[in-house]
This record gives sequence, C-alpha cells and structure tokens, in this order.
Amino acid sequence: MLYRIPHLARRIVRALRLVVIGGALSYRALFNWTTPPMFIGTLLVGPLLQLLFFVFLGRQLGVADDHFYLLGNAVVAASTACVYGGTMAIANERRYGTLGAVLLSPRHRAPLWFGRALPYVLNGFLISVFTLTAACLLLGLRVPVGSLPGLGAVLVAAAADCSAFGLALGALGLRLRDVFLVSNVASSVLLLLTGANVPRETLPGWMRAFGDVLPLTHAAEAARQLSAGGGLDRGRLGAEVATGAGYAVLAVVLLALFERGSRRRATLDVM
Repeated sequence: MLYRIPHLARRIVRALRLVVIGGALSYRALFNWTTPPMFIGTLLVGPLLQLLFFVFLGRQLGVADDHFYLLGNAVVAASTACVYGGTMAIANERRYGTLGAVLLSPRHRAPLWFGRALPYVLNGFLISVFTLTAACLLLGLRVPVGSLPGLGAVLVAAAADCSAFGLALGALGLRLRDVFLVSNVASSVLLLLTGANVPRETLPGWMRAFGDVLPLTHAAEAARQLSAGGGLDRGRLGAEVATGAGYAVLAVVLLALFERGSRRRATLDVM
C-alpha cells in the first residue's frame, strides 16, 4: 500500500495544478469582462447602482427598511460575476471555436470544469464585500464585528452556489444557440425570487417554492440575521451549500450528456 502513496500524491498535485492554472487561464481567455474598464463598470459600479436604486425605491414604497435591501443586494451582487462567468467558462469554448481541443483532452473532467469556477467564486465574494462596504460607508449600514466571520462564510457559500448555477447554465451552451439569453432571464429571476429585493412572504406560494431551490435565497436570509446580531443560522447556510452541490451535480450530468455528441463531432473535425 505504501508504494502507491507517491503516485497518489502526484495525481493530487496534477489535479491541483489543473484546477489553479487551468482555471486562471480559462478566466483570462473566456471571461469577457477582464479588462479594467469592463470589470469596474460591470462588476463594481453596476451592483452599486443597483443597491442604491432598490434602497431608494424601497424608501418610497415603504415595503421594507434599508437593512433589508442593503443586505439582500450585497448578497445578490455576486450573481453578475458568478452566473455570467460560469456560463462563459463553458459556453465561450464553443463560441470561440476551442471546444474540440477541450473535449479531446485526456485530463479528468472534474478538475477541468470545476477549476474554472474558482475564479468566479473569488470574484463574486470580492464584489459582495465591495458592495457591503459601500453600503456601510454610503448608507450607514452597521454590521456587528463578531458577525463578520459568519457573514464571510455566507458570502463565500453564496458565490460558490451561484458559480455552480452558472456552470449548469454554461453546460446548456453546448447545445443552445444563445445561452446568454437564458443567463439574462436567470439573473432577473434571482433578483425577483430569492428575496433579495422582494420580501418572500409577499410572493405567491409557487414563487416561494421555486425560490427555495435557487442560489442566494438562503444566503440572503442568513446574512440579514447575522447583520441584525442574531448569529449564524447553520441550517440556512447548510441549505445554501446543499443547493450549490445540487447545481454542481446538475452541471456534471449535463456536461456528460452533451459531451458525447460534441466529442464525436470534434473527432471528425480533427480527422
């Protein structure tokens, strides 16, 4: 048994290299918003303006207080980078004509695809932190210092969940002609049904049920409770993690199904 340990260690190192280096290269090559003007305008200014819009709209309508919108939008701010980024990480391979080389690669599929989600998890987390910081500085949000570690865990879980959701949508890009139309609709659904900007108790029952299986729903509720000093709700955090795991499994299944036909076509193209 001992002689197998070095071989196992080499396999782990190769998998980690594929996750880190492959994820970084795919991020630079496939993410459309890596240039500083696009990154700042789309991923930082956009969520900040969305935050301000819903806060002032909420004040006029009197539906909920500022705390509701500030925390909800800080969580949902990760969706832009994670949903669209996860979609681009797979769908842009087909769009840019490089899908054949990826499908014919002998490397293991799990680190190959899920390594691409790592940059977007980090992106989404940083954008949520930026939005939350802006909410504190501009609109007077107060977060207990003791709640910051739990809030960080919630934001990481939300970003990972959203990235898995994006990968599942990106897998559809191996078959759909315009998967970004689906991403646009999905992003709007997250704004409406996750409780980030519309209190879930005001929604019809079927919308609440649909929101329960969407990313960010449980994270938004856990973040509001933490900001109010209520402590970390491990049940909601666990539900958020479980939702992300479900979308990760869905992405694997879709990729496995769609890769078969695509790999055959790629082999014919190479020949």
